[in-house]
Amino acid sequence: MQGPVLAFGQAEPGVVYRDRPCAFGIAERDGLIACVRVDRGDRSYFDLPGGAVDGQETEAQALAREFLEETGLTVRGLACIGRTAQVFRRSTGEPLRNLSGVWTAEVLGYQPTAKIEQDHELVWLAPLEALARVRHEAHAWAITLWLRSRQNTLA
Repeated sequence: MQGPVLAFGQAEPGVVYRDRPCAFGIAERDGLIACVRVDRGDRSYFDLPGGAVDGQETEAQALAREFLEETGLTVRGLACIGRTAQVFRRSTGEPLRNLSGVWTAEVLGYQPTAKIEQDHELVWLAPLEALARVRHEAHAWAITLWLRSRQNTLA
């Protein structure tokens, strides 16, 4: 899906944010969606699985790689449902602007030994709980968009 990029976050005056192409995904299983709990001690948070597009990767390739590294899930990107820009500071303090494609994803399997990001834990959350708990407004918007697109299939 190409189209407008919705901007989220509050940029700090005078701060230069590094643009980072990304892909994040929504994968559903039994009415729950895959999220990651990132362990930062008392500053832990929840995200949708995904992250930076490396080198010449496509967004779909980055999505599959990031899901595997963060959760152990093997996924296939189905459709890009929106584009976002989210300004924030990493836990290291680095200012970033994630320029993200947000994808629906199909879970193909689970390879727990392929998970390499030890501070990330796969958690399956009810969509409304995920909506309330994700760190980024862009992720909350994506979950809302995904829920609204499923409205006809839930009735």
